[in-house]
Amino acid sequence: MSNYAIKTISENYKMTAFGVSLEDYNDWAGNAAKTAAKKAEITENNKLAELLTLADGQEYQINYVVNGKAWRGFGVMGEFDAGGADVLDILAGDYLVVPGTSADKDRLADEITGKVFGGLLQEITDYKYVGPGNSTFVKAAENGEFYGEMWLRVQKVEG
Repeated sequence: MSNYAIKTISENYKMTAFGVSLEDYNDWAGNAAKTAAKKAEITENNKLAELLTLADGQEYQINYVVNGKAWRGFGVMGEFDAGGADVLDILAGDYLVVPGTSADKDRLADEITGKVFGGLLQEITDYKYVGPGNSTFVKAAENGEFYGEMWLRVQKVEG
């Protein structure tokens, strides 16, 4: 079985992020291109850098539902006034926390996401994913590689 932990968040909190709506959640190639274009845009116009300076500097990749549509973006913990950004409500509760490491910073979040949705959720039978949304962060590790975690809100399965 894969490495994971269940951690409890005791209070609701907010995240602020720039993102895109995904019209067809199953259009993997189209969604990846749309997400990459948004990341390039907010990097080039310094919107992401400005948002990071308002918070603690840690960037998150976030999947959520905005206005009834799947949404993917990049942002920070906390509520900030940043033109064009969405403020997301993250609910208290139990969270599945899945760690990962890699030498490739740019691929690690997607590798963890693939691990989670590619089989780990099916392996875990005592909790189910309830959302809304999930977030992943990546940071430098002391050994020169990168460490990341994906956090998904889950609920204990009764019985």
